[in-house]
Order: sequence, then structure tokens, then C-alpha cells
Amino acid sequence: MTSQTSAAYEKYYVPEKSRLAICATIGLLLSIFGAASIMNDMTFGDPAKETSSWTIFMLGMLFFAATLFSWFRTAIKENIAGMNSAQLKKSYVLGMFWFIFSEVMFFFCFFGALFYVRVLVGPWLSGEGDGGRMNGLLWEGFTFSWPMMQTPQEAVGGAGAQLIANNGSFTSPETSMAFRDAHAWYAWLPMWNTLVLLTSSFTCHLAHVGILNGDRKKFNFWLTVTVVLGMIFLGLQYAEYHEAYAEFGLTLNAGIYGSTFFMLTGFHGFHVFMGMTMLLIQLLRSVFGGQFTAGDHFGFEASSWYWHFVDVVWVFLFLFVYVL
Repeated sequence: MTSQTSAAYEKYYVPEKSRLAICATIGLLLSIFGAASIMNDMTFGDPAKETSSWTIFMLGMLFFAATLFSWFRTAIKENIAGMNSAQLKKSYVLGMFWFIFSEVMFFFCFFGALFYVRVLVGPWLSGEGDGGRMNGLLWEGFTFSWPMMQTPQEAVGGAGAQLIANNGSFTSPETSMAFRDAHAWYAWLPMWNTLVLLTSSFTCHLAHVGILNGDRKKFNFWLTVTVVLGMIFLGLQYAEYHEAYAEFGLTLNAGIYGSTFFMLTGFHGFHVFMGMTMLLIQLLRSVFGGQFTAGDHFGFEASSWYWHFVDVVWVFLFLFVYVL
């Protein structure tokens, strides 16, 4: 982190006023609105009608990315110029901790939704628990199991036969992405993705050890390996999504199983992309800028914390989405 100490009084650097926080908010709002519109179009939109959902989403993401580029560029320049005191660097550490904690809560909500569906709602709809008798009448013939290969809508004869909640047509997938439905263990992509991501966490640690020992060559090598493994993970996830859509019929319109699967794995994949980009930037800073020393490498250290967090989330996701 830093060899400075905060025992003696030191001047606390206060950056100039900036509109970057407002710009980041605008970029996020546009991105979220565009993403929500895209999912709404997938379920309720007219396939023959073009919408601006993708345009809004891409503009929001580009605006947000440009804002972050400008923001981080300014922070890096300030650190190189020696403006960051030990006290300020500690505030950076706390800020990163709170950011990762907010991400933990973000995924906790999605895992909570998965638990709610699997343990409570699914059995209720099939006639179990409180209110099960009424649900058994509404969704007669529906039997719950997970992964859910038949929606309650299909059990009663389609959207037109629903007594309530007739707000879309859903078609269950032919095959799930769970291990039990894999045609061969060696062709099961989630297993390879798990091996790739866990290995990348180890190589990231080796890169950290390298910079702590002042070995830039080792740092650059293992960080390069980590970034490449992150790219491989994203490539395998793309192949998995293509397999799900083109071969298994698993889409966002495949009922709650499709929704929870793509929301959890999709958001995790986005976080992998973010983490990989952060590590790539640190690699470029080291290779072309000669930045980072054993005592001052917070940019990489914060990125590595985020990468390990992404790996831990995948372990839980692998267990509860693919295995159990």
C-alpha cells in the first residue's frame, strides 16, 4: 500500500470541485433504463417493431465508461504527483471496502430471490404450505421441481387458460444447465469456467506477491495470465449462453428458471468484465508507465480485491445455480 505513516500532522489534499459524480449518475441511469427496456422488449415487445432500448443502453454505458476513465485518470495523476497523503490513501481503502460491501448486498438480493423461489414460491404454487389449496386450484396439474422444466402456465394449458396473471407467454426450456442434465461431464462448460476463474484468483495472488517483492517482471507475467484467464471465462460464458438459447431453449422467457439463471450469471459476467478491465488497466500502467512499487500499488491492490470478490461470488453461484 504505502510506506507513509500518519503519526505526524500532514496536509490532507482536497480535490477541486468536479461534475464527474453527476456524469457517472447520468450514465448509470441511462444504462439501467436501457437494460430494463431491453428485458421488457424481450418479454412483451413486438419482434417486428424496432425500439431504441439498445441505443439507450449503449450510450449510457459509453458515457459511464468515459466518466470513469476521466475520473481514474485524474486520481492516478494526483498520486503520481505525490498529492495523496497516507490519510487520503486510507480513505481510498475504506471507499473500496464499502464499494465491495455494496456489491455483496447486490448479489445477496439475487441469491435471496433464488432462495425465495426455490424454497417458498415454487412449492406454494404446486399446492404446498399456506395458501397451497387455492394455488392448487389455480395451477392444477403443476408439480414443482428445480430446475423448473414446466411453468405453471404450461401446466394449465397455456396463457389463454390462466385464471390470473395473464401477462405474457412463457415456454420452458428443453434442457437445464445443471450438472445432472449435462450430456458429458467434460463438455459441461460451468465446470471449466469454475476451474478458469479459481486459477485466475491464484495467479492474481502471485502477481501481488511479485509486486510486494519488487519483482516487476513476475508481477507483469502473472497479471497478464490473470487477464487472459478472465477473457477465457467470458468466452466460455458466451459459448454457454449460445448453447442455452440455440440448443436448450433456455431464454429469459423460459419462466422463473430462465430469469434467475440469466440475471445471476449475466450480472456476474458483467462484474467479471469490469474486474478484468480494471486488472488490464493496472497491467498497462505497469508495462508502459513503470508505475507501482512495493510500497505504493493501491490501484492494483483494489482491483485484486474486487477480482477475488468476483471469484467468491462465482463459487456460490456455481453451487446454487448449477449443482444443488
